[in-house]
Amino acid sequence: MRIDYFNDPDAPEANSLKVAVSAFVQDSDGRILMIHRTDNDKYSIPGGGMEVGETVADAVVREVAEETGIQVRPLGIVGIFSDPCHVIAYDDGEVRQEFSICFAAEPIGGTPSTSSESKAVRWVPLEEISGLDIHPSITARIQRGLQPSAEPYFT
Repeated sequence: MRIDYFNDPDAPEANSLKVAVSAFVQDSDGRILMIHRTDNDKYSIPGGGMEVGETVADAVVREVAEETGIQVRPLGIVGIFSDPCHVIAYDDGEVRQEFSICFAAEPIGGTPSTSSESKAVRWVPLEEISGLDIHPSITARIQRGLQPSAEPYFT
């Protein structure tokens, strides 16, 4: 279980920092690849922690495949999200400050399938995004992903 705190004066103080990746993936119809997370019951773009021995590009490919069943090719960086006002508290006492590199990626294969981290995997039309329960930090990634830019965003 995890609890995301964002601009919350009552949030616990961060005690760790870990490199994470996420992927903004759109199909040929412009729909966004989303998961319904099992740990916080919110919708999210796929992503997770980088592991020793892999590059950030390897990490995003692995995380998307693990959580969604979809294979992707990273295309570029949407942004680097490192807001100290966003912390994630876990059951084991870890309170992690956000640090996520969000990639734009294209789907190249696979079939949507759930995992222990995703109870649903969907290609969501843009007009349905606002009706989903999405954490503000993920909404920021989606908004940046929808804005064509030559320069990545960073905090």
